[in-house]
Amino acid sequence: MSSDTAAAWAYHNATKHSVGKLQTQPHYLDWSIKPLPFKVYPNLQPISLPRELPPSQVPALTALGRTPPTTGIDTIPDVPELARLLYFSAGIVRKRTYANGQEHYFRAAACTGALYHIDLYVICGDLPGLAAGVYHFGPHNFALYSLRSGDYRQVLVEASGAEPAVQHAPVIFACSSTYWRNSWKYQARAYRHCFWDCGTILANFLAVAAADEIPARVICGFADARVSALLGLDPQHEAPLALVPVGYAGDATPADNVAIAPLQLETLPLSSDEVDYPAIHEMQAASDLSTPEEARLWRGAARVVPSEPAPPADQTVLPSLEPGAVPAEAIDTVIQRRGSTRSFAHREMTLPELSAILPLATQQVDADTAPSPTETYLIVNAVEGMQPGTYYYHRAARTLELLRAGNFRRDAAYLGLGQELPGDASVNIYFLCDLEPVLRQFGNRGYRAAQLEAAIAGGRAYLAAYALHLGATGLTFFDDDVTEFFSPHAAGKSVMFLMAIGKSRKAHSRS
Repeated sequence: MSSDTAAAWAYHNATKHSVGKLQTQPHYLDWSIKPLPFKVYPNLQPISLPRELPPSQVPALTALGRTPPTTGIDTIPDVPELARLLYFSAGIVRKRTYANGQEHYFRAAACTGALYHIDLYVICGDLPGLAAGVYHFGPHNFALYSLRSGDYRQVLVEASGAEPAVQHAPVIFACSSTYWRNSWKYQARAYRHCFWDCGTILANFLAVAAADEIPARVICGFADARVSALLGLDPQHEAPLALVPVGYAGDATPADNVAIAPLQLETLPLSSDEVDYPAIHEMQAASDLSTPEEARLWRGAARVVPSEPAPPADQTVLPSLEPGAVPAEAIDTVIQRRGSTRSFAHREMTLPELSAILPLATQQVDADTAPSPTETYLIVNAVEGMQPGTYYYHRAARTLELLRAGNFRRDAAYLGLGQELPGDASVNIYFLCDLEPVLRQFGNRGYRAAQLEAAIAGGRAYLAAYALHLGATGLTFFDDDVTEFFSPHAAGKSVMFLMAIGKSRKAHSRS
């Protein structure tokens, strides 16, 4: 693990948005080379997944707040359970046909630019209804594609430095990104989006796993090259982002010393041409863990615990939703209904609604990087019972500290890259991180973990908002301007993720 964190700072600072940069370095989309949004293996036969899935009746807010099941009891997912996890995290939930005949497919989780560059893989031993192997998930036809036959879980046990959850997992999911499918629009900043878009997928994944009472844990520490070789990823174009061991098998005995033959599998070209962004490769290489031992040592690094300031006496204590006001809509239904809100009405949401969202969004995720270093700041535009202004959320005390009172709609719109949405929303939730101690203790790889954890929080806020029948959308931002806006309280911290939440204008027009 490299202690030289100059690479993370160089990448982070170089990919910040500013007014001057956007004016002097405009980027024009070349629609003739827009990449294919799927990874397709034309010469492999699909293994169809069941489309009639057993429904969950667990309310979305209950699923989001549920503690992961205790390991120690054998939990072996079957194919319908795997299909549920895949569909509700990365499956196609609806499509839109445009006037020119083109179709656009929308996935279960939000993705920057709706470009869907995250792929999921399944690595398992023998499961009920599925032979041991390494599989790629094809959302385009809701099928698995067998890349390798046999039990290769030991490769991931070794790559993770013998992480216990991986050792005892009957099945392990792996997330990867194909850079070009996002950098076509977002250039070098797409490396941040790798973890943003992986995080929103994992927010869905973890909520469904919790609803189905299946253990799941997020693993950020692993030897990258070993995982890439197993999945057949091209390091010049793709990267593994996270592992998610799922289920528990007390007698799991993956084979030792599994050889990994190179995969020579054809995939459809993404586009006729591709633009390379060296900053992405440089950051990926700088945050690489080379060996299983390095992954083990990285995981053993001291945990970063943010020094949350003590809440002042005049804080806003978050009330609970009245029992009759807690929505009973199941997590499945909420995920299928979720979408990025395109227009907010200037209407108030309630303080109990906000107080339901914040604890669920910031609840500690079962991950090898816990506790999370993410801190939460808000611009409150229209929340019934709250003074408009800027706030800091004290996670442990579940209170909101007023930093500045005032109407900041114009500021919110400017900070959200000059878009109307954050100015119109009821509240803007910013997830910030003090990167200096994170990078000091976790090296360059800590940058990946900080982005991913904030994105999981953002994805959970998405789901909680929709469970409450509010609108929500993730947005980008002017990095340093946000920090300055929330300073001196936020001095030295970096923005990781932004969510705008409020009453959808479309929903309001129907009422």
